[in-house]
Amino acid sequence: MKNTQIKLIARPVGMPKASDFSIEENEMPILKDGEFLVKNEYISLDPAMRGWMRDVRSYIPPVALGDVMRAGTVGEVIESKNDKFKVGDFASGWGGVQKYSVSDGKMSHKVDPSIAPLPKFLGVLGMPGMTAYFGLLHVGEPKEGDTVLVSGGAGAVGSVVGQIAKVKGCRVVGIAGGAEKCKYLVDTLGFDDAIDYKNENIHKAIKRTCPKGIDVYFDNVGGEILDAALGRINMHARIVICGAISQYNNETPVKGPSNYLSLLVNRARMQGMVVMDYAKDYRMAAMEMGGWMMQGKLHSKEFIVDGIETFPETLLRLFNGDKMGKLLLKV
Repeated sequence: MKNTQIKLIARPVGMPKASDFSIEENEMPILKDGEFLVKNEYISLDPAMRGWMRDVRSYIPPVALGDVMRAGTVGEVIESKNDKFKVGDFASGWGGVQKYSVSDGKMSHKVDPSIAPLPKFLGVLGMPGMTAYFGLLHVGEPKEGDTVLVSGGAGAVGSVVGQIAKVKGCRVVGIAGGAEKCKYLVDTLGFDDAIDYKNENIHKAIKRTCPKGIDVYFDNVGGEILDAALGRINMHARIVICGAISQYNNETPVKGPSNYLSLLVNRARMQGMVVMDYAKDYRMAAMEMGGWMMQGKLHSKEFIVDGIETFPETLLRLFNGDKMGKLLLKV
Protein backbone atom coordinates (compact mmCIF):
# COMPACT_ATOMS: atom_id res chain seq x y z
CA MET A 1 0.00 0.00 0.00
CA LYS A 2 1.01 3.60 -0.60
CA ASN A 3 0.06 6.57 1.55
CA THR A 4 -1.40 9.59 -0.27
CA GLN A 5 -0.29 12.75 1.52
CA ILE A 6 -0.97 16.46 1.01
CA LYS A 7 2.04 18.52 2.08
CA LEU A 8 2.49 22.26 2.54
CA ILE A 9 5.33 23.38 0.26
CA ALA A 10 4.85 27.18 0.19
CA ARG A 11 3.48 29.84 2.55
CA PRO A 12 0.28 31.15 0.91
CA VAL A 13 0.07 34.84 0.05
CA GLY A 14 -3.59 35.80 0.11
CA MET A 15 -5.92 32.94 -0.77
CA PRO A 16 -4.21 29.50 -0.72
CA LYS A 17 -3.40 28.10 -4.17
CA ALA A 18 -2.93 24.56 -5.45
CA SER A 19 0.77 25.35 -5.96
CA ASP A 20 1.14 25.85 -2.19
CA PHE A 21 0.66 22.09 -1.75
CA SER A 22 2.06 18.86 -3.13
CA ILE A 23 0.18 15.59 -3.55
CA GLU A 24 2.53 12.67 -2.91
CA GLU A 25 2.39 8.87 -2.83
CA ASN A 26 4.80 7.68 -0.14
CA GLU A 27 5.72 4.43 1.57
CA MET A 28 3.65 3.26 4.52
CA PRO A 29 5.29 3.85 7.93
CA ILE A 30 6.58 1.02 10.10
CA LEU A 31 5.03 1.09 13.55
CA LYS A 32 7.06 1.43 16.74
CA ASP A 33 5.99 0.03 20.10
CA GLY A 34 3.07 2.05 21.47
CA GLU A 35 1.89 3.24 18.04
CA PHE A 36 -1.08 2.34 15.86
CA LEU A 37 -2.03 2.91 12.23
CA VAL A 38 -5.31 4.53 11.23
CA LYS A 39 -6.97 4.36 7.83
CA ASN A 40 -8.52 7.82 7.78
CA GLU A 41 -12.09 7.93 6.52
CA TYR A 42 -12.85 11.64 6.95
CA ILE A 43 -10.63 14.72 7.18
CA SER A 44 -11.77 17.94 8.82
CA LEU A 45 -11.33 21.25 6.99
CA ASP A 46 -11.35 24.24 9.32
CA PRO A 47 -10.68 28.00 9.00
CA ALA A 48 -7.87 27.65 11.55
CA MET A 49 -5.86 25.84 8.87
CA ARG A 50 -5.13 29.17 7.21
CA GLY A 51 -3.45 30.42 10.36
CA TRP A 52 -1.42 27.22 10.73
CA MET A 53 0.13 27.90 7.30
CA ARG A 54 1.64 31.19 8.49
CA ASP A 55 5.14 31.24 9.96
CA VAL A 56 4.13 33.44 12.90
CA ARG A 57 3.87 33.03 16.66
CA SER A 58 0.48 31.64 17.63
CA TYR A 59 -1.22 29.27 20.06
CA ILE A 60 0.20 26.32 18.10
CA PRO A 61 3.38 26.00 15.99
CA PRO A 62 2.93 26.53 12.24
CA VAL A 63 2.95 23.63 9.82
CA ALA A 64 6.54 23.30 8.61
CA LEU A 65 7.20 23.45 4.89
CA GLY A 66 7.41 19.92 3.55
CA ASP A 67 5.21 18.49 6.31
CA VAL A 68 1.80 16.88 5.90
CA MET A 69 -0.89 19.54 6.30
CA ARG A 70 -2.31 19.48 9.82
CA ALA A 71 -5.96 18.39 10.13
CA GLY A 72 -8.33 16.55 12.38
CA THR A 73 -9.25 13.05 11.22
CA VAL A 74 -11.40 10.06 12.07
CA GLY A 75 -10.88 6.51 10.86
CA GLU A 76 -10.37 2.83 11.62
CA VAL A 77 -7.37 1.28 13.38
CA ILE A 78 -5.93 -1.30 10.96
CA GLU A 79 -2.67 -2.17 12.74
CA SER A 80 -1.64 -1.64 16.35
CA LYS A 81 1.24 -1.96 18.78
CA ASN A 82 -0.71 0.02 21.40
CA ASP A 83 -2.67 -1.85 24.10
CA LYS A 84 -5.36 0.87 24.30
CA PHE A 85 -6.20 0.97 20.58
CA LYS A 86 -7.08 -2.37 19.00
CA VAL A 87 -7.50 -3.29 15.34
CA GLY A 88 -11.10 -2.50 14.44
CA ASP A 89 -11.42 0.42 16.85
CA PHE A 90 -12.30 3.84 15.46
CA ALA A 91 -10.18 6.79 16.50
CA SER A 92 -10.27 10.55 16.07
CA GLY A 93 -7.15 12.69 16.30
CA TRP A 94 -4.74 14.92 14.40
CA GLY A 95 -3.95 12.55 11.56
CA GLY A 96 -3.36 15.24 8.94
CA VAL A 97 -4.39 15.39 5.29
CA GLN A 98 -3.35 11.86 4.35
CA LYS A 99 -4.93 8.46 3.81
CA TYR A 100 -3.09 6.73 6.64
CA SER A 101 -1.70 8.19 9.86
CA VAL A 102 0.30 6.93 12.81
CA SER A 103 -0.48 7.88 16.40
CA ASP A 104 0.95 7.08 19.80
CA GLY A 105 -2.48 7.72 21.32
CA LYS A 106 -1.62 10.94 23.16
CA MET A 107 -3.65 13.15 20.82
CA SER A 108 -6.23 10.54 19.82
CA HIS A 109 -9.40 9.18 21.36
CA LYS A 110 -11.75 6.34 20.55
CA VAL A 111 -15.13 7.04 18.97
CA ASP A 112 -18.13 4.76 18.58
CA PRO A 113 -19.84 4.84 15.16
CA SER A 114 -22.86 3.08 16.68
CA ILE A 115 -23.57 6.22 18.70
CA ALA A 116 -23.27 8.68 15.82
CA PRO A 117 -22.02 8.62 12.20
CA LEU A 118 -18.27 9.19 11.92
CA PRO A 119 -18.56 12.70 10.37
CA LYS A 120 -20.31 13.92 13.54
CA PHE A 121 -17.11 13.27 15.51
CA LEU A 122 -15.33 15.93 13.44
CA GLY A 123 -18.28 18.33 13.62
CA VAL A 124 -20.83 18.77 16.34
CA LEU A 125 -19.11 16.15 18.58
CA GLY A 126 -15.61 17.25 17.53
CA MET A 127 -13.52 20.40 17.61
CA PRO A 128 -16.20 22.74 16.15
CA GLY A 129 -18.80 21.53 18.65
CA MET A 130 -16.35 21.83 21.54
CA THR A 131 -15.43 25.34 20.38
CA ALA A 132 -19.08 26.35 20.35
CA TYR A 133 -19.81 24.77 23.73
CA PHE A 134 -16.91 26.21 25.70
CA GLY A 135 -16.74 29.50 23.82
CA LEU A 136 -20.38 30.30 24.47
CA LEU A 137 -20.90 28.81 27.91
CA HIS A 138 -17.53 29.50 29.55
CA VAL A 139 -16.56 32.77 27.85
CA GLY A 140 -19.88 34.21 26.68
CA GLU A 141 -21.70 33.21 29.89
CA PRO A 142 -25.23 33.55 28.46
CA LYS A 143 -28.17 34.06 30.80
CA GLU A 144 -31.80 33.23 30.13
CA GLY A 145 -33.41 36.08 28.20
CA ASP A 146 -30.12 37.39 26.77
CA THR A 147 -29.86 38.38 23.13
CA VAL A 148 -27.08 36.35 21.51
CA LEU A 149 -25.73 37.37 18.10
CA VAL A 150 -23.44 34.95 16.24
CA SER A 151 -21.54 35.59 13.02
CA GLY A 152 -20.78 32.72 10.67
CA GLY A 153 -24.11 31.40 11.90
CA ALA A 154 -24.44 28.67 9.25
CA GLY A 155 -20.91 27.38 9.80
CA ALA A 156 -19.75 24.40 11.83
CA VAL A 157 -19.17 26.47 14.99
CA GLY A 158 -21.77 29.22 14.64
CA SER A 159 -24.66 26.85 13.97
CA VAL A 160 -23.94 24.99 17.22
CA VAL A 161 -23.46 28.22 19.19
CA GLY A 162 -26.92 29.41 18.23
CA GLN A 163 -28.60 26.14 19.13
CA ILE A 164 -26.89 25.92 22.53
CA ALA A 165 -27.95 29.50 23.22
CA LYS A 166 -31.56 28.50 22.47
CA VAL A 167 -31.24 25.56 24.87
CA LYS A 168 -30.17 28.09 27.50
CA GLY A 169 -33.25 30.24 26.92
CA CYS A 170 -31.70 33.06 24.89
CA ARG A 171 -32.99 35.02 21.92
CA VAL A 172 -30.67 34.14 19.04
CA VAL A 173 -29.81 36.00 15.85
CA GLY A 174 -27.44 34.52 13.29
CA ILE A 175 -25.47 36.26 10.56
CA ALA A 176 -24.91 34.30 7.35
CA GLY A 177 -24.35 34.86 3.64
CA GLY A 178 -27.37 34.31 1.39
CA ALA A 179 -31.09 33.69 1.72
CA GLU A 180 -30.75 29.88 1.75
CA LYS A 181 -28.43 29.90 4.76
CA CYS A 182 -30.58 32.41 6.63
CA LYS A 183 -33.67 30.28 6.02
CA TYR A 184 -31.78 27.24 7.33
CA LEU A 185 -30.90 29.08 10.54
CA VAL A 186 -34.50 30.00 11.30
CA ASP A 187 -36.50 27.10 9.86
CA THR A 188 -34.21 24.18 10.71
CA LEU A 189 -32.01 25.30 13.61
CA GLY A 190 -34.60 27.41 15.41
CA PHE A 191 -32.80 30.76 15.46
CA ASP A 192 -35.18 33.65 16.20
CA ASP A 193 -33.92 35.76 13.30
CA ALA A 194 -31.15 35.92 10.72
CA ILE A 195 -29.16 38.58 8.89
CA ASP A 196 -28.02 38.15 5.30
CA TYR A 197 -24.80 40.16 5.33
CA LYS A 198 -24.41 39.82 1.57
CA ASN A 199 -27.71 41.56 0.83
CA GLU A 200 -28.38 43.80 3.85
CA ASN A 201 -26.72 46.78 5.45
CA ILE A 202 -25.15 45.10 8.46
CA HIS A 203 -25.60 48.09 10.80
CA LYS A 204 -29.30 48.49 10.00
CA ALA A 205 -29.87 44.75 10.11
CA ILE A 206 -28.36 44.36 13.59
CA LYS A 207 -30.49 47.26 14.84
CA ARG A 208 -33.59 45.62 13.31
CA THR A 209 -32.96 42.11 14.65
CA CYS A 210 -31.50 43.12 18.04
CA PRO A 211 -33.80 46.00 19.07
CA LYS A 212 -32.89 45.61 22.75
CA GLY A 213 -29.15 45.41 22.01
CA ILE A 214 -26.66 42.54 22.23
CA ASP A 215 -25.72 40.76 25.45
CA VAL A 216 -23.43 38.14 23.91
CA TYR A 217 -21.71 38.41 20.54
CA PHE A 218 -19.91 35.29 19.31
CA ASP A 219 -17.52 36.38 16.56
CA ASN A 220 -16.21 34.07 13.85
CA VAL A 221 -15.52 36.66 11.15
CA GLY A 222 -14.00 39.92 12.49
CA GLY A 223 -13.75 43.01 10.29
CA GLU A 224 -16.76 45.20 9.58
CA ILE A 225 -19.25 42.83 11.21
CA LEU A 226 -17.36 42.90 14.52
CA ASP A 227 -17.36 46.72 14.41
CA ALA A 228 -21.10 46.78 13.69
CA ALA A 229 -21.83 44.43 16.60
CA LEU A 230 -19.75 46.51 19.01
CA GLY A 231 -21.97 49.46 18.16
CA ARG A 232 -25.05 47.67 19.56
CA ILE A 233 -23.73 45.96 22.71
CA ASN A 234 -25.48 46.34 26.05
CA MET A 235 -23.98 47.17 29.43
CA HIS A 236 -21.67 44.37 30.59
CA ALA A 237 -21.91 42.53 27.26
CA ARG A 238 -19.56 39.64 26.52
CA ILE A 239 -17.83 39.38 23.13
CA VAL A 240 -16.28 35.99 22.34
CA ILE A 241 -13.42 36.19 19.81
CA CYS A 242 -13.35 32.75 18.21
CA GLY A 243 -12.08 33.61 14.73
CA ALA A 244 -11.79 36.28 12.05
CA ILE A 245 -12.25 34.49 8.75
CA SER A 246 -12.80 37.75 6.87
CA GLN A 247 -9.17 38.64 7.62
CA TYR A 248 -7.34 35.34 7.15
CA ASN A 249 -6.39 35.83 3.50
CA ASN A 250 -5.55 39.54 3.70
CA GLU A 251 -2.42 40.64 1.90
CA THR A 252 -2.45 43.76 4.10
CA PRO A 253 -2.35 43.96 7.92
CA VAL A 254 -5.37 42.61 9.80
CA LYS A 255 -8.06 45.24 10.32
CA GLY A 256 -8.80 45.58 14.02
CA PRO A 257 -11.99 46.98 15.53
CA SER A 258 -12.24 50.77 15.28
CA ASN A 259 -15.32 50.76 17.52
CA TYR A 260 -13.54 49.26 20.52
CA LEU A 261 -14.31 52.21 22.84
CA SER A 262 -17.82 50.78 23.06
CA LEU A 263 -16.25 48.23 25.40
CA LEU A 264 -15.26 51.04 27.76
CA VAL A 265 -18.58 52.88 27.58
CA ASN A 266 -20.56 49.68 28.23
CA ARG A 267 -18.08 48.12 30.67
CA ALA A 268 -18.10 45.16 28.32
CA ARG A 269 -15.63 42.30 27.97
CA MET A 270 -14.02 40.98 24.78
CA GLN A 271 -12.11 37.72 25.22
CA GLY A 272 -10.40 35.29 22.88
CA MET A 273 -10.79 31.55 23.21
CA VAL A 274 -8.87 28.51 21.95
CA VAL A 275 -10.68 25.21 22.28
CA MET A 276 -7.56 23.23 23.21
CA ASP A 277 -7.58 24.96 26.61
CA TYR A 278 -10.65 22.91 27.55
CA ALA A 279 -9.43 19.49 26.41
CA LYS A 280 -9.81 17.84 29.83
CA ASP A 281 -13.55 18.55 29.74
CA TYR A 282 -14.33 17.44 26.16
CA ARG A 283 -15.92 14.17 27.27
CA MET A 284 -18.30 15.94 29.62
CA ALA A 285 -19.31 18.42 26.90
CA ALA A 286 -19.81 15.66 24.32
CA MET A 287 -22.09 13.75 26.69
CA GLU A 288 -24.25 16.82 27.30
CA MET A 289 -24.43 17.69 23.61
CA GLY A 290 -25.20 14.09 22.76
CA GLY A 291 -28.16 14.33 25.12
CA TRP A 292 -29.40 17.46 23.36
CA MET A 293 -29.08 15.67 20.02
CA MET A 294 -31.19 12.75 21.29
CA GLN A 295 -33.81 15.25 22.50
CA GLY A 296 -33.93 16.89 19.07
CA LYS A 297 -32.55 20.18 20.41
CA LEU A 298 -29.24 20.07 18.54
CA HIS A 299 -28.90 19.44 14.82
CA SER A 300 -25.91 19.45 12.51
CA LYS A 301 -25.18 19.42 8.81
CA GLU A 302 -22.06 18.07 7.12
CA PHE A 303 -20.87 19.19 3.69
CA ILE A 304 -18.77 16.26 2.43
CA VAL A 305 -16.53 16.33 -0.64
CA ASP A 306 -15.06 13.10 -2.04
CA GLY A 307 -11.35 12.63 -2.66
CA ILE A 308 -8.24 13.63 -0.74
CA GLU A 309 -6.75 14.97 -3.97
CA THR A 310 -9.46 17.67 -4.03
CA PHE A 311 -8.06 19.25 -0.85
CA PRO A 312 -6.58 22.46 -2.37
CA GLU A 313 -9.81 23.52 -4.10
CA THR A 314 -12.13 22.18 -1.39
CA LEU A 315 -10.26 24.22 1.22
CA LEU A 316 -11.37 27.39 -0.58
CA ARG A 317 -15.01 26.61 0.24
CA LEU A 318 -14.22 27.74 3.79
CA PHE A 319 -13.52 31.25 2.53
CA ASN A 320 -15.90 31.72 -0.39
CA GLY A 321 -18.97 30.49 1.48
CA ASP A 322 -19.67 27.63 -0.92
CA LYS A 323 -20.80 25.18 1.77
CA MET A 324 -23.17 24.92 4.71
CA GLY A 325 -22.30 23.38 8.07
CA LYS A 326 -19.17 21.33 8.67
CA LEU A 327 -16.79 20.89 5.70
CA LEU A 328 -15.20 17.44 5.38
CA LEU A 329 -13.17 15.43 2.91
CA LYS A 330 -14.12 11.79 2.46
CA VAL A 331 -10.90 9.91 1.89
